[in-house]
Amino acid sequence: MALTEASPQTPAGFAGLDISQEVLRAVARMGFTQMTPVQAACIPRMMQGEDIIGIAPTGTGKTCAFGIPMLEYVSLTDGRVQELVLCPTRELAQQIADELTQLARFIPEARISVIYGGQNMNKQIANLRRKPQIVVATPGRLLDHMQRGNIRLDAVHTMVLDEADEMLKMGFVKDVCKIIESTPTGRQLVMFSATTNPDVMTIAWKYQQSPAEIVIEATAETRPNITQYVIDSTRADKYEHLLYLLDSDQYKRVMIFCNTKDMTARLCARLQKAGYSADCLHGDLRQSGRDKVMQDFRKGRFEILVSTDVAARGIDVDDVEAVMNFDLPDKNEYYLHRIGRTGRAKRAGISFSFVSYAETVRLDEVLKYAGAQPVGLAFDSFGTLRRKADDAPFFAHV
Repeated sequence: MALTEASPQTPAGFAGLDISQEVLRAVARMGFTQMTPVQAACIPRMMQGEDIIGIAPTGTGKTCAFGIPMLEYVSLTDGRVQELVLCPTRELAQQIADELTQLARFIPEARISVIYGGQNMNKQIANLRRKPQIVVATPGRLLDHMQRGNIRLDAVHTMVLDEADEMLKMGFVKDVCKIIESTPTGRQLVMFSATTNPDVMTIAWKYQQSPAEIVIEATAETRPNITQYVIDSTRADKYEHLLYLLDSDQYKRVMIFCNTKDMTARLCARLQKAGYSADCLHGDLRQSGRDKVMQDFRKGRFEILVSTDVAARGIDVDDVEAVMNFDLPDKNEYYLHRIGRTGRAKRAGISFSFVSYAETVRLDEVLKYAGAQPVGLAFDSFGTLRRKADDAPFFAHV
């Protein structure tokens, strides 16, 4: 397995690649001028037909890294599925499909379909009858369509597993293997992952041919610019402390995370009753309801999104100013997934975690996993939020 370390220097522009004017126009319209390290490392190799394992942090431009080569060698006169992207969640599937659609803006013959659980099956069947060349899907729903005879994968040229570690960890190993085995043996298989866990390496060993391993280290260029704070609180005081931050007039686009569907719904209802512009996202909502909430949040129709971890992965909203952990996450990796919703598109972000005394041991575990050293904050006897280090007020005007 060849190992490629991506250069930490700023890569060249897209114009230096052998790609079509249609794709270049779309990239320019999306506001991209320089390639990210993962794009500079992956695009030429994918266009040469190599299998790839890409180890990269989130927010590094992976969709363009595999989307551009897909559009370059798709046959627009062939109505069979030629390019397939598998990902773990419906939110990520929709996000990838949206970005691929933007890349294909000036290629009207390119047809892209997205299929995932929770969406109307008849609507998806109608989309598949349009003979898309590119399909983005979650594993369970794709297998369902395959078993019903709605889709065939015998003409797939390139298959991408995005967030492969998360997808396999969620229990989709058998499903992913069945799907891979339904594609031609000579197809190109590209995997993107944040880690190289045993399941990822097993898939690579079993199905890839001499894959190139491209490692993108988190650098000042690729690491989100997120300032992290921990606020001493109690379970009884968390709501009032949350309002203190929301009333500071510092943050207009906020995501608040809770661990349970019940707490998410109750906190959202409480904020709405108090007059805040808020809505919520959790697993009990129908897919149509979840899609509407996310669409409204992206369009700025409300300011505060209260959510369970269902929205921590695959939600691409560039202008979230602050993330607030009302509850510490149950799983260590969810902390990074949550705070990664801010500090995107080279913007600065900020995160706050409300932590009671009973949660301090859990906090140590989370921070050790994340390699984080947040700034400590606490409320004084007058109700003013202060920095622990120098006792200076956090908001001078509050």
